[in-house]
Amino acid sequence: MSATVAMILALAVGTYAFRLVGPALHGRVELPARVQELLSAGAIVLLTALLASGALTEGGGFAGWARPTGVLVGAALAWRRAPFVVVVLGAAGTAAVLRAVGVA
Repeated sequence: MSATVAMILALAVGTYAFRLVGPALHGRVELPARVQELLSAGAIVLLTALLASGALTEGGGFAGWARPTGVLVGAALAWRRAPFVVVVLGAAGTAAVLRAVGVA
């Protein structure tokens, strides 16, 4: 068995174990309120980092101004509670128009 296959199997088993732990321990383990707050904050930080890296970088460098502007327009529309389709089309349309007029 190659090292790659072994790593894939280890990751698969670990992922499955994580999925089983939630239902198995539900109601048995009580987390303090402070830990729950920290976990919520950590999830927000991770999602924000993922959004920033996806919106600002491409191929290890800056993605240009069109993509971050589109993301900002989408975020503004989502904040204003626009329907999901409007958010997606607004963000994509903004980026497309900026690229069409030459803003990279």
